[in-house]
Amino acid sequence: MVLNGPATLRRLYAEAVLAVTVEPVTSPGALAVIYSALDELARRYGPGADADHLDLDEMIPPRGVFVVAREDSHVAGGVCVRTILEPDRHTGEVKRLWVRPDLRRRGVGAALMEGVVVAARDIGFRDLYLETGFLQPEAIAFYAAIGWQRVDALPEGAFSYPTSHRFHLVL
Repeated sequence: MVLNGPATLRRLYAEAVLAVTVEPVTSPGALAVIYSALDELARRYGPGADADHLDLDEMIPPRGVFVVAREDSHVAGGVCVRTILEPDRHTGEVKRLWVRPDLRRRGVGAALMEGVVVAARDIGFRDLYLETGFLQPEAIAFYAAIGWQRVDALPEGAFSYPTSHRFHLVL
C-alpha cells in the first residue's frame, strides 16, 4: 500500500483505532460528549451558550440518534442528529459534534460525521442541516471540506442563531 501524504495517514489512523457506534443518549459516553461540548461552547461564547436548544428526548430514535466514537473504549467524540420541522418532512439537524482536543485533526470528526449521516439515513432522514458559530473557524472549514453546502438559512420554522454559519446536505 502506498500512503499519499498526511491526510491518508490521518484517515488510516482513525479507521484503525476508532469504533463509531450509535449509543443511547443517556449512556455515559453520550452524556460525556454533550457536557464536554457545552463546556467548550461556554468557554467560546459565554455561560449557557446553546444550552436551551436541545432536549435529550430529541436524540432518541425515531426522532434522532446519538453517535459516539471510542478509541480503545475511551470516548473520543460524538455527534447527534435530531428532527426539525414536521416528521413527515424527514429533515434533521446535526448537533454537538465534539472531538477530544488531543484527537482533533486526526480524522475522528470525519468518521463521526460519516457515522451520523449513515445513522440519519437509516432512521429516514432525507435532508440534514447544521449550524456552527462564528468563533469556530475550524468547524466552518471542516464542514465545507467534507462536502456540506453553505446555505443562508435553516428551513423556515427551525431555530437558528442570527450570526451562525449554516450548512446543508442532501442524503
